[in-house]
Amino acid sequence: MPPKFVGVTGLPRAGSTLLCQLLAQHPEIKCEGHSSPLCNTLLGIRRMMSDDTFFLAQLDNSFESSYAHLTSAMQGFLRGWNQDCQQSVVVDKNRAWLHAVELLLHIEPEAKLIVCIRELGQIYGSIEAQHQRTILLDFIDHLADFDRFGRADILFAKDKAIGAPLISLHAVLDLPKHVQERLYFVRFEDMMAQPAACMSHIYAWLGLSPFEIDPNNLKVGIQESDSHYHHKYRHKQHTRIEKPSKHEFSARIQAQIETAYAWFYQLYYPT
Repeated sequence: MPPKFVGVTGLPRAGSTLLCQLLAQHPEIKCEGHSSPLCNTLLGIRRMMSDDTFFLAQLDNSFESSYAHLTSAMQGFLRGWNQDCQQSVVVDKNRAWLHAVELLLHIEPEAKLIVCIRELGQIYGSIEAQHQRTILLDFIDHLADFDRFGRADILFAKDKAIGAPLISLHAVLDLPKHVQERLYFVRFEDMMAQPAACMSHIYAWLGLSPFEIDPNNLKVGIQESDSHYHHKYRHKQHTRIEKPSKHEFSARIQAQIETAYAWFYQLYYPT
């Protein structure tokens, strides 16, 4: 039997690196921790096959069997990617999984996603704080020349670091109930405040044996590369969990975020 597939997705600076580290503590989970190209590759296969003239011609004459070939091939690619997994669950980290959840469930119906979220102002604050520590380096999408308000505004654009996954998160409201049931939302603040209880609940949701982590004695896995993002989005792992300090920034920026994304606060951070 292939391992159960679990994707880690969600917002940036919302604890996905820590979550993967905590998932990897469980002996029944294989979690390499770094971002995977698997989701991007499956999306690439879909684009390529949709433009392939030979495949389109086959669909004209034998749609059902040809479409079944593509389904089994993509399922085989996904399962083959983790063919060396000896554990009962394999975790794959990519922010695009939430956007591609219906494609994923079509080829792997029992798959589940864990979606990392965090208060939006603190996400922006985390990015801005790291930029100030590395201010001599530009962002990969060249945001360094903007002022703080302008940089915040662009980060929330639909194709940028915060805005793109936020759109996918908003789109969850339109998904059928059976798809939404495959999603588990974990708040960064909860993971920081009660990591052992939070992870025990996640392990149970995944159908695994009970396991209690030690927040003060964590195994460190593979370090994800930070150079790709010009060291603006750190992925450092630690041997113990320490609650980060609150990021301080302009009240005007916070008000703009809360106004523009009121739906997010109503759903995930109700007062």
